[in-house]
Amino acid sequence: MKKLSARRRHPLAAVVVLLLALAATGGLYAAFAPAGKAQADETAQSLAIEEGKKLYAVGCASCHGTGGQGSSDGPSLVGVGSAAVDFQVSTGRMPAQQPGAQVPKKPNIYSQAQIDQLAAYIASLGAGPITPTEKQYDPAGADIANGGELFRNNCAQCHNFTGEGGALTNGKYAPNLEDVSPKHIYEAMLTGPQNMPSFPDSTMPEKQKKDIIAYLENVNGEKSTSPGGLKLGGLGPVSEGLFGWIFGLGALIAVAVWVAAHTAKAKKS
Repeated sequence: MKKLSARRRHPLAAVVVLLLALAATGGLYAAFAPAGKAQADETAQSLAIEEGKKLYAVGCASCHGTGGQGSSDGPSLVGVGSAAVDFQVSTGRMPAQQPGAQVPKKPNIYSQAQIDQLAAYIASLGAGPITPTEKQYDPAGADIANGGELFRNNCAQCHNFTGEGGALTNGKYAPNLEDVSPKHIYEAMLTGPQNMPSFPDSTMPEKQKKDIIAYLENVNGEKSTSPGGLKLGGLGPVSEGLFGWIFGLGALIAVAVWVAAHTAKAKKS
């Protein structure tokens, strides 16, 4: 009886065995699952780069060179990053219809999946700004007043005080920012397309970019209103004063001529 009782298992022995089994299973998962996921992500990225290279050969290589090194018809794309590709292709600026002082916005000819593939290929040529996530460019909760100050100090010289655009030199221009998506505004600040300077996070932090986007949505978005009537380009008292001077003074002259003419007729009769 003593020998049998000595061999009897402790009541918690089964629990201990179960915990050890679970720990072993978890260890195996921790050892192999992340590696499998990383390998799958790497494979997907490789496929995206390969497909992007094919798209590039058809739509981009004639101007930017077979390896993105650039040519007399287009700049090098090495190091521009995926954000620049997403902006230029999503807005239809690339592929360009014809060379000129500035490439205009036009309807996009690629799907978002194809744009992502092109971006993956260009990004593989050299490190550059990465396509932002929605969290980065979402203006919810941003400081509109600070965004207005930042915009007037850094952007209004070209884009006008409310982002309605303006003319530059030699046929170039700053485009109208009305109804431009927050993502594209963020990418433009990040990459500096065409004549625009770039504002990386080291120069303009992510929060400040959000503030500017919030300001533009407030003053020049779909829901914005102009309680004063015609905005006259959003230039404020300068354009309003010029309008008043030209048309107001012209109206006064017309009235004076009419009064003088009718007064002369009255005297003759």
